[in-house]
Amino acid sequence: MKKLIIFVFLYCSQFVIGSAVAQTLFSTSTGEISFYSSTPVEDISAVNKKVGSIINSDTREVAVQMRITDFSFPNKLMQEHFNENYLESEKYPTASFRGKIIGNEDFTVPGDYAVKATGLMKIHGVEKPMDLIGKIHSDGKLLNLKVEFLIKLVDYKIEIPTLVFAKIAEEIQVKGTLDLVKK
Repeated sequence: MKKLIIFVFLYCSQFVIGSAVAQTLFSTSTGEISFYSSTPVEDISAVNKKVGSIINSDTREVAVQMRITDFSFPNKLMQEHFNENYLESEKYPTASFRGKIIGNEDFTVPGDYAVKATGLMKIHGVEKPMDLIGKIHSDGKLLNLKVEFLIKLVDYKIEIPTLVFAKIAEEIQVKGTLDLVKK
């Protein structure tokens, strides 16, 4: 019985000590995501400079979230149509990605890293698996993450009225730049 109590105590102590170890987190609330739609009729672009993100360097988990209404357009009418008609931002106020970075790079070590994250992208209330390819530059305390990818509107049930179909591309080019600070 005494051996069992000692074993349980040591096992539980190891679990508590292991979970109490500080994790290396990098985060931002001022990341930038932009998108661009090009058609022969019209080009559309917007930028969101209030993107939140966190990377856990130890577990390789990454999360990115933004409010749809924080996208800024050069044309206010485009912004209104984007929020009310296409992304329905009152019903679906945020877009997000959560996943895991593949590999074993130590981002606390200065350097340039090619990275791939696999996870779930959620836009317009629809969640789909997605792989993101990007680059991270680290100085040990700051991570600069750059990523580019395409979003197919049909994949996220974003409907474009036939009246303006020629003005909006079926695939939207998305770029992101996130400067994450070590916490």
